[in-house]
Amino acid sequence: MKFTLSWLKDHLETTATVPEIVAAMTMAGLEVEHVIDPATKLAPFTVCKIVEAARHPNADRLQVCQVDTVDGRKEIVCGAPNARAGLTTIYAPIGAYVPGLDVTLVEKPVRGVVSNGMLCSAAELEYATESDGIMELPDSLAVGTPAVDALGLEAVIDFEVTPNRPDWLGVAGIARDLAAAGVGKLKDLSIAPVAGTFPCPITVKVDGEACPVFAGRLIKGVKNGPSPKWLADRLTAIGLRPINALVDVTNLISYDRARPLHVYDAAKLVGATIEARLGRGKAETTPGDQPSPAEHHDEQLIALDGKTYDITPEMCVIADAQGNRPIGLGGVMGGESTGCSDETVDVFVESAWFEPIRIAQTGRATGINSDAQYRFARTVDTGSVVPGLELATKLILELCGGQPSDIVVAGEAPAAPKGFAFDPAYVEQLSGLSVSVDRARQILVDLGFDVKDGSPWTVTPPTFRRDVEGKADLVEEVARIAGYGALPSTPLPEAPRAVGGILTAKQARARTARRALAAAGYAEAVTYSFTSRKTAELFGGGAAELVLANPIASELDCMRPSLLPNLIEAAGRNARQGFPDAALFEIGPTFHGDKPNDQRTVVSAIVVPKAPRSWSKAPQDDVFTVKGDLLALLEELGAPVASLQTAQGSASSWWHPGRSARLQLGPKAVMAEFGEIHPAVLKALDVAGPVYGFEITLEAIPEPKKKSVKTRPAFSPSALMPLTRDFAFLVEKTKAAGDLVKAAAGADKALITAARVFDVYEGPGVPEGFKSIAIEVVVQPREATLTDAEIEALSAKIVAAAEKAGGKLRG
Repeated sequence: MKFTLSWLKDHLETTATVPEIVAAMTMAGLEVEHVIDPATKLAPFTVCKIVEAARHPNADRLQVCQVDTVDGRKEIVCGAPNARAGLTTIYAPIGAYVPGLDVTLVEKPVRGVVSNGMLCSAAELEYATESDGIMELPDSLAVGTPAVDALGLEAVIDFEVTPNRPDWLGVAGIARDLAAAGVGKLKDLSIAPVAGTFPCPITVKVDGEACPVFAGRLIKGVKNGPSPKWLADRLTAIGLRPINALVDVTNLISYDRARPLHVYDAAKLVGATIEARLGRGKAETTPGDQPSPAEHHDEQLIALDGKTYDITPEMCVIADAQGNRPIGLGGVMGGESTGCSDETVDVFVESAWFEPIRIAQTGRATGINSDAQYRFARTVDTGSVVPGLELATKLILELCGGQPSDIVVAGEAPAAPKGFAFDPAYVEQLSGLSVSVDRARQILVDLGFDVKDGSPWTVTPPTFRRDVEGKADLVEEVARIAGYGALPSTPLPEAPRAVGGILTAKQARARTARRALAAAGYAEAVTYSFTSRKTAELFGGGAAELVLANPIASELDCMRPSLLPNLIEAAGRNARQGFPDAALFEIGPTFHGDKPNDQRTVVSAIVVPKAPRSWSKAPQDDVFTVKGDLLALLEELGAPVASLQTAQGSASSWWHPGRSARLQLGPKAVMAEFGEIHPAVLKALDVAGPVYGFEITLEAIPEPKKKSVKTRPAFSPSALMPLTRDFAFLVEKTKAAGDLVKAAAGADKALITAARVFDVYEGPGVPEGFKSIAIEVVVQPREATLTDAEIEALSAKIVAAAEKAGGKLRG
């Protein structure tokens, strides 16, 4: 929406400048996009007078002119046919940028004569689209007058209109808001009726579903032609092309009052009836039958833009000839058959109200985005049907003369908005803005609302503000006019800083995990919290309550139950791009239901080992490598690793049953799972294996006990050599080796520094259903070398601890 300051002043008494108007609009909620100020573009251009013009000595079509300019007498070469002595025109000095030519003037010879500037045409100043010569201005203009002042150009304000404020599509609506904001005083916007001098010979009919209300009147004896300069300049300033006085009047009122109108050449109408109805579909006939004259085939309209449009039954059609001939698409565009020209003598003026949704759908179906369609699709003031017609009549009589008929109206406009209760104290309660009762009342009245005092008030919105439906809308109106800048600025009280820092334990662990895994050689991935439902089902998810109603993509229609599927698919994409060796991790939420406690924070990592091709079998990462990384990470996170139980074969179904396990503090306290991904799952995801990984639930890691701060003694390594002892134990095949190792290491924590498995054997010499596990135990003396008796006593402790864990010393 565009307008000029002089246009605004037709409705607003104000001394505000353009920058002040723009600032006030912004504070009142009108989003100004930019200001087009010709004074900036045309600053170097001024009025000049040609004193003498002589033919160029080296060119028949050029003249050498002596010109009085703001810079003194200048010799300028000009090729315009109308350049002559005594002509007042526009001068551009050397160094000026000419917008119409996209050039900057430089001093150079023209056929041997140096031109010290340029005499400009309207097209070169972008004042007109084309011109035959240099501009011819009134002789009364003084030399040096700025071109902007000489041409009557002014700044144009361009702002964005939100869909809920169709009243801003008229300059009068902008003036109303600015007056309420205190920028000026609103002039009287009422429209005096124009009395008809004879009954209207044209009857109007409406189909209420197509057009609720339709008004019109005939004006006889008009003299159409070019619009006066003030009207043409006003339309040109906002980017509209003047056509003729009748059409320009309707365009002016559309932008001035947000009231679209249409004019028909009455001599081109067929019959004495204009009807607003729905479009007619193709008549249905049986084979061999001929449609009767009353039956109609598909309708079409040749519109004013010269294009032919198919009419559907959902469109509103304006028709004559007893409603049989379409002459316009209601609220969108008129037809070519009844358009006005300079020869028009009698004109029928239409002012109607159309359903916004129907007009919006018609615009989309036809691709027409006319000024009328744009406004009707956003709801035009239902109370402006007859007043808009009266204003059009007044302007047409002033510009074109003629005699108006009485107004004819068919149908009924939608009912005006109803009033509702409003307590002015709600303004501060909802917005925090302290506005006096009198100020709040004045703002609403200035905006056109009817306010009846009481406890509470009864406020009735005007017909042009159907977007206001409740008390919260009124608070917004008061707040934006009073100024959001007046909102109190109260700083929040400073929250006491937590002794242990601002991060929660879970947040701190997530940060620690991220750094530890990156240091271990894993690359962090950030994937969607969604996956396909089919993939989710492979990982224990896919419940109906986790399926998205409006997914961002068809393959991302379910909340993820695990981070593993997205990581595995990412590794697969890398492999297809030629990077098969991947080590990825992610930290994020997983979803196991639609309740708040069903969301968990998980650390997941995968390794896809792909050794380079070689004749030797290079060692590759395997499940034990992943387990080592997992245990190292748990140590970093402060998990009680020494107390963890390894439950082999009890991991979830997406893990390989013989190459996976759980780490848990008990059957119900599962902290992590690790192992090899099941081949069937990899096949479903179209990813080549093997893939190893682990998944830690951060919420399952117990909070560390708070300990008093103590100074840790400096590291003091023992000066004595460590010694090792090997033990072989018989255990059941289902027994986890980790349980045996843990038991051996805990036999004497002061002396034993490590215990590890170095052999597992099944076969001859081992009973059926059992296996032999060989453990190396590292003993580190501290104060003195151990005697044989002390070593034997320690060995007995280790054997006893292992037997307690289910192992029997092998003989």
